[in-house]
Amino acid sequence: MKYLVALTDPVYDPAAPISRLDAWLLQFLQDKRDLPFVYLILEISVTLLPLVGLLFVPGLPAAWWWAVFAVYLGLTTFYFKGPFGLMLHCTSHRILFKKKYARLNHYIPWVIGPLFGQTPETYLTHHLGMHHPENNLPDDESSTMYYQRDSVASFGRYLADFFLLGIPKLVLYLGRTSKPKLRFRLLRGEVIYLLTCLVLAFVNLPATLAVLILPVIVTRAVMMLGNWSQHAFIDAATPDNCYTNSVTCINTKYNHKCWNDGYHISHHLKPALHWTEHPAHFRQNLDQYTQNQAVVFDGIHFLHIFAYLMTRRYDLLARHFVNLGEQYQSEAEVVAFLKSRTRRIPRLAPLVAVAA
Repeated sequence: MKYLVALTDPVYDPAAPISRLDAWLLQFLQDKRDLPFVYLILEISVTLLPLVGLLFVPGLPAAWWWAVFAVYLGLTTFYFKGPFGLMLHCTSHRILFKKKYARLNHYIPWVIGPLFGQTPETYLTHHLGMHHPENNLPDDESSTMYYQRDSVASFGRYLADFFLLGIPKLVLYLGRTSKPKLRFRLLRGEVIYLLTCLVLAFVNLPATLAVLILPVIVTRAVMMLGNWSQHAFIDAATPDNCYTNSVTCINTKYNHKCWNDGYHISHHLKPALHWTEHPAHFRQNLDQYTQNQAVVFDGIHFLHIFAYLMTRRYDLLARHFVNLGEQYQSEAEVVAFLKSRTRRIPRLAPLVAVAA
């Protein structure tokens, strides 16, 4: 069990020096605090796009192909995946480039997004079109409410449902809630992606599998793993309360690498809040976190949470649990509290509205 200390997560420093290149790039951006995104885009582009070209080179010797693929896989899966995925998340909520340069905003979802398993605009339509409006409640087709959230079998069913029915359910949801523009963007992206895979499969099947198909499988599994962990601890009495249906992770290297993604409670409270503002928002609303018995962890992130839940290592979760307001006397009390928040919520349980 931990107690709240100074936050070490990244914030914007207006006094930080900027280079001439920084100053030139800033003219394109809506928000100067997003300059790191531009450098990430450039880094991805100059490394991955040439590797993709090599993978599609006809007649490339097998040894060379596998060597290029190993480098490509390492970069996309272990080096860039987290920062890119959460950059996509941030830029879905807050437009990156100014209206004058609006076409540049298509580069992330349409050009480099598919290299990371993100079919064009599917993430945006799911995340902004359904997940945030429904807030993990029953109409959110990716809701975790009705699953036992420390069960491998339950997660397996959750993952299978998403892979088999996720897109059809999203299409139906967007139709049912009168969001035809988002539904069109979803279907357009999915169809173009599938047609591209089909055409490129005839050009170079191994490269198509490596560049476009395998990443989708990995990424969608990782996204569901993340959503499971972010919404694993739910108060059944107030499942619509962002303080009691989401998790916050502070003081972790993950927040430095992935743009403060650990602050999931404040993200649901204020979805458009800039990623650099989450630590301050957390501090400013600490009383609400305490009064609502919000689940806050120090020094771990969502992959840790998922692993500890699947192995039912509540002792490790309790070790990193932040005892806000000193409400708990022992780690045994914390374990009992966390277990109460991971129980499956019956489908007929009444939902009580709570103001954020």
